[in-house]
Amino acid sequence: MRRIILAVIFAALLVPAFAGQPELKFHDGKFRVLQLTDLHLMPNNPAKCAETEATVRAVVKRTNPDLIMLTGDVVTYDPAWTGWKRITDMMESLGVPYNVGMGNHDAEYLKKSDIYTYLLKSPNYVGALNGEGVITGGGTCALEVLGADGKPASIIYSIDSNDYPTDKRFGAYDWIHFDQLKWYRDKSAEYTAKAGKPLPSLAFFHIPLPEYAYVVDDPHTYGARHEGAGASSALNSGAFLNFMEMGDIMGVFAGHDHDNDFVGVNRGIALGFGRCTGAEAYGELERGGRVIDLTEGERRFETYAVTPKGEEPHYYYPSGLNDEQIAKADYHKAVNVPKGKQGLRYTYLEIPNGRCKAVEQMNLMTEKGRGVMPNFDITKAPAEDHFGYVFEGLIDIPVKGIYNFYTYSDDGSQLFIDGELVVDNDGGHSARRRDGSIALEAGLHPIKLCYFEDYMGQALEVGVSSLEIFEQPIPAGMLYTGGK
Repeated sequence: MRRIILAVIFAALLVPAFAGQPELKFHDGKFRVLQLTDLHLMPNNPAKCAETEATVRAVVKRTNPDLIMLTGDVVTYDPAWTGWKRITDMMESLGVPYNVGMGNHDAEYLKKSDIYTYLLKSPNYVGALNGEGVITGGGTCALEVLGADGKPASIIYSIDSNDYPTDKRFGAYDWIHFDQLKWYRDKSAEYTAKAGKPLPSLAFFHIPLPEYAYVVDDPHTYGARHEGAGASSALNSGAFLNFMEMGDIMGVFAGHDHDNDFVGVNRGIALGFGRCTGAEAYGELERGGRVIDLTEGERRFETYAVTPKGEEPHYYYPSGLNDEQIAKADYHKAVNVPKGKQGLRYTYLEIPNGRCKAVEQMNLMTEKGRGVMPNFDITKAPAEDHFGYVFEGLIDIPVKGIYNFYTYSDDGSQLFIDGELVVDNDGGHSARRRDGSIALEAGLHPIKLCYFEDYMGQALEVGVSSLEIFEQPIPAGMLYTGGK
């Protein structure tokens, strides 16, 4: 009987955001998350604790969030229970639903299970002791954000990134374990099956993924990068790949690195740091938090660092644009010429018994045909190898903005807009992608694409994205031949 009673109690603690916990929902199509990270409360230093609390209260008042996510290293000194009581008292007085993920330092002072048992008694807390079937760590859960129809419209995953490996040969920091990833995959698949498509979702945890190294030097990455790629685990358990495969996670937000707050995109998933919050934590960045604004039913978000002094420039997913970039851009003026008809003019070329290794060598090819196509298309080329296309026309830009273009080609391609080389994917190579951006006024702009196929396989796709346009192959409706 005792085992049954304990099992019932334990099962009740596993239920995330259920009866008795605040409901999370979109309001007028919007939902705002405030990430606070690395508070590093030291209860034996009242002055620093008061400074951290003042920062929290100021950014909460400024942003009015729907949910606060604390991403680890919350209370990092004794007496720890005094620190956690200060956290819950503060959160209850703020009146905002909140969730806590553990950092690598939190469990040095108290057991995670004891911390979560305590947090679950807090009226504004949303979360669980651990997701069903999860053995590793604590607090892993899925928070449902309800849409206008009362059904889940977005999911906020809080995952314990754990703390330290038992074997130091495995590196300084732990990782998200396989039982946690299985739980995530099961939950994600369940939500996708019910909704008929992956729900736009976010993941929060403390220790950054190894994949953060891929965005740190990307030109589209925005924010402070004072600690390189981030102090991630030395081993990769595949969390990022699982997020990619399930197709729901738009962005991952970590803490841990107090002097990083950058955001970048790797293979369609944003990887970002929160802004360090704690006065006792190391680092030079002004203390504050990170806001992530979700839009109901859309796979996009807007995010920015916020401090008691105000908001910092915004970053826009999935475009990868930021306010500074938008403000400084030199916009190309549209041309005043006839549109012509829908489509692109093309010249088809071949180089018999020869090789082509660069766009500049296409002048050695012989013209074999001309015409008009609805879009960039090489599938009707008469030859298997050693051919090329030059596509020319106009692109109709709907709204003034910065536009990102890409070519995915085998072999080489170069995309020009207004006579400027925007995407350089030149050279003999297997299928690969290259990107480039240009600021354009609304209206018509000359567009030209040079493509060549050397040998062994051919591919060409030309895409576009902006703040208003989700990344996609350029729609035929944007392309015109020019002329009467």
